[in-house]
Amino acid sequence: MNVSLISIGDELLIGKTINTNASWLGEHLSAIGFDISCVETISDSREAIMNSLTRLVDESKVVIVTGGLGPTNDDITKHILCEFFHTELVYNQQAYDGMARYVLARNQEINENNVTQAQFPKSARLIPSPCGTASGMWFQQGQSVVISLPGVPSEMKCMMTESVIPWLREMYELPAIVHRHINVAGIAESKLAEIIADWEAALPPQIHLAYLPSFGIVKLRMTCKATDTLTAHTLIKEQEEKLLPLIAQYVWGYDDETIEEVVGNLLVQYGETVSTAESCTGGNISAKLTRISGSSAYYWGSVISYDNSVKIRELQVSPTDIENYGVVSEAVVQTMASQVRRKIGTTYGVATSGIAGPTGGSEEKPVGTVWIAVASEKNVIAKRFQFGQEREENVAKAAFSALRMLQLLILQEHRN
Repeated sequence: MNVSLISIGDELLIGKTINTNASWLGEHLSAIGFDISCVETISDSREAIMNSLTRLVDESKVVIVTGGLGPTNDDITKHILCEFFHTELVYNQQAYDGMARYVLARNQEINENNVTQAQFPKSARLIPSPCGTASGMWFQQGQSVVISLPGVPSEMKCMMTESVIPWLREMYELPAIVHRHINVAGIAESKLAEIIADWEAALPPQIHLAYLPSFGIVKLRMTCKATDTLTAHTLIKEQEEKLLPLIAQYVWGYDDETIEEVVGNLLVQYGETVSTAESCTGGNISAKLTRISGSSAYYWGSVISYDNSVKIRELQVSPTDIENYGVVSEAVVQTMASQVRRKIGTTYGVATSGIAGPTGGSEEKPVGTVWIAVASEKNVIAKRFQFGQEREENVAKAAFSALRMLQLLILQEHRN
């Protein structure tokens, strides 16, 4: 069962708006058994819309179109769909009532542009929108369907969840599909592929493996399609048990877990706490940890020591160490991690100091050089990382690596 996605909007093409709709639709449709065969982003023009529809309706069981359903003159999707399906716009009371409820509930007045949204294709099934003013449209030809939804992500998601996905489940007999993600770090994608090559070659035909790299981590995704969910889960589990012994030292989490969730769970499990001393990451580690509800149980605070004077005054970093080794050095981050732990009174301290870029590098310490340390009462572990040239990527990789080092230290200390 294949689906094609069409995203309409000049703002998407010129990069002013990120197309989150396509990724959300792909994730949720594949989760119920559809194959996403095509994603197209096109302009707000009759020619572009007609060309995509003409081609994709013949190729796909389902075509989902997002965008162009607003009340202004540049929103032309409804008119083009009427032309494509040889129908006309007529007044629709259900469309008007849905629009009116939304507008009036927000103490706004219904204007003429809103009223035009009650004009609806005569041959289409109305998809109600509890989250906006524009109703969606469901056109059907035999066993093929074209669905038109608003481009506003919150409205699209609401309509998909409440109406479209249940209707699709009723209409099509879909296979059971199960995804399993195994998240690894500390190994290059090419080396990972080499290590698991024999295992991958022996995978049963029902299971497909994908490598999903990003910012220094790789997610291995196993996807299994079967006649029922239990069979799919069983097949996945069998293969996972064969895979884990090959890569156990690199695995940091599973499925949608984040490193901050994994670390937070460990701290809660052992009744321990953490504080941070951040320089180049500028509070990003703290932001990750406090993103988790309940993190006050284990995260106590931070010193954002961006300037050297703060490192010296608040974290007792030695001016001599800075002069001899530089602020981006093992000696400095070890002191930062140890002192923030003592200062705030936590079980663990985490520290970063580096050159995020794009300026500030040298031949000895180029842009992307980051020292990270993790300290406990018994241990202080420091490691140098060499990331890339992009500032945002360097900060993200450093924050992840710091939490990964913390995870490994917690596991090490509780294994001994």
